[in-house]
Amino acid sequence: MVKIINKSLLNKIYHQIKKYDQIVILRHVGADPDAICSSFALRDAIRLTFPTKKVYASGVGVAKFKKFGALDKLDYENIKDCLLIVLDVPNMSRIDGIDNLKYKEILQIDHHPKLDIKASIAWIDESKSSTCQMVAELILNTKLVLDTKIAENLFLGIVSDSERFSLKNTTIETFETVINLLKKSHIDFTNLYEKLYTRSFSEYKFIAYITNNLVIDKNHFGYIKISDEILKEYGVDASTPANLINNYNFIDELLIWCFITEDVKNNQYKISIRSRGPIINEIASRYNGGGHKFASGAKVKKMSDVDNLIKDLSKACEEYENREN
Repeated sequence: MVKIINKSLLNKIYHQIKKYDQIVILRHVGADPDAICSSFALRDAIRLTFPTKKVYASGVGVAKFKKFGALDKLDYENIKDCLLIVLDVPNMSRIDGIDNLKYKEILQIDHHPKLDIKASIAWIDESKSSTCQMVAELILNTKLVLDTKIAENLFLGIVSDSERFSLKNTTIETFETVINLLKKSHIDFTNLYEKLYTRSFSEYKFIAYITNNLVIDKNHFGYIKISDEILKEYGVDASTPANLINNYNFIDELLIWCFITEDVKNNQYKISIRSRGPIINEIASRYNGGGHKFASGAKVKKMSDVDNLIKDLSKACEEYENREN
């Protein structure tokens, strides 16, 4: 059964946006295509609909995603009592760029489980494939304006977060939203895949390195520790492993797998985790992280915490297999 879109809630969101002259859109740290594309799409839709509003999409840039659009630099001194829209992030500590921002209200749109963000209006729906799907539904069902670039970004975010419609978060509703988006925009969607999946040869070499060095234990848990030296050797940055982890979705021997990446710039280890059965977001939340049941992340400062997380994830695999058997 197809879920009915809550047009009343979407209209409330539209009117809250309409009320503010200054709007800042932020998303989670370590942004992925869904976070980036939803931010750009919503910003550009608001700008087209309300040309006099000052609307900013900000956060730390990711070089790989510059092709999706340009981020805005925030003049914190001159932004006061704005509407803060947070996309694709469930907890305050992971909002990229919120420090020193003087906002009046928060509007939250997210497909992660609800955590600690206190928003005036919160649209949280874990059944959605992506935040881009939610932003697409908002635009398609309100007076917000859609153009070709906005539609392209929304399509790319949906495709990326659903891994080309292959993950469990893909529903009939996902396809209906995409169909409506394509009908209204007439974008050349087949050529858009190049933006997501074209990689340098050095990145393909890095994928081979991960494959050859991934440790898989007896519980069907796989992991790899990636040092800063390895990142430099292959000419990739600390955000690259997280954007490759879905490449390993269909390996028989894996139940849970994670990439642990040394992030020298921020003096931490960035950890991306995926699962084909065991629930992992509850474990990730114990290590300064969180996310979906089967797709989560974490950030820790100490290698001892990394090692403890590895043990916890391996144990989760063992317990899952025991239950299944």
